[in-house]
Amino acid sequence: MSTQDTSRPTPPIQVTIVPVTPFQQNCSLVWCTRTMRGAFIDAGGDIDQLLAAAEQHGVQIEKLLVTHGHLDHCGVTAELAEKLGVPIEGPHEDDLFWIEGLEHQAKSYGFPPARSFVPDRWLHDNDTVTVGEQTFQVRHCPGHTPGHVIFYHEGVKLAFVGDVLFQGSIGRTDFPKGNLEDLVNAITTRLWPLGDDVHFVPGHGPMSTFGQERRSNPFVSDSALRQRA
Repeated sequence: MSTQDTSRPTPPIQVTIVPVTPFQQNCSLVWCTRTMRGAFIDAGGDIDQLLAAAEQHGVQIEKLLVTHGHLDHCGVTAELAEKLGVPIEGPHEDDLFWIEGLEHQAKSYGFPPARSFVPDRWLHDNDTVTVGEQTFQVRHCPGHTPGHVIFYHEGVKLAFVGDVLFQGSIGRTDFPKGNLEDLVNAITTRLWPLGDDVHFVPGHGPMSTFGQERRSNPFVSDSALRQRA
């Protein structure tokens, strides 16, 4: 009697989401399953919790990736990079003023002290970043902040979109240098073309797909955009 092996191949990347800070920001621990080398995307706080997650999964952190310069997304990035001896990549340099103001942001919101930093690499539209042997595409998506970027892995159809898009909502645009038209344009021209089947990890709240948001998001669904036109 023969048996058929129905085991699934190991995906090239794995992800675990670690909510951090009182804002419950989705910090993502993402790693290459072949090399077990990984990165934190948006290390906003709670360093001990992040390091425990990496240890639990046996991941060696090789870099920190940042979508944008808001406190809950990069508040402990400088401290963590120094502690681990790893580089910082992202966001786009138009968010420099946000990063330079991290100390003020922390005081304003009653957060623990935060240090500003200069990324080892600013990112631009159509750049790529690597994690282990895996490659992520970079899309510059301004609007929530002017220097916001997202990270997209084509092989597994997964995007990390920070505060650009949420399940049922979009990022705020009432911050300094925010712009609603820029945000809607970024979503429709730089996210939607990636495909309806793309799952995304937002900066806050549950995951969704681009297709679901095109159908039902009250701000950027296809029907909502037709009404705005």
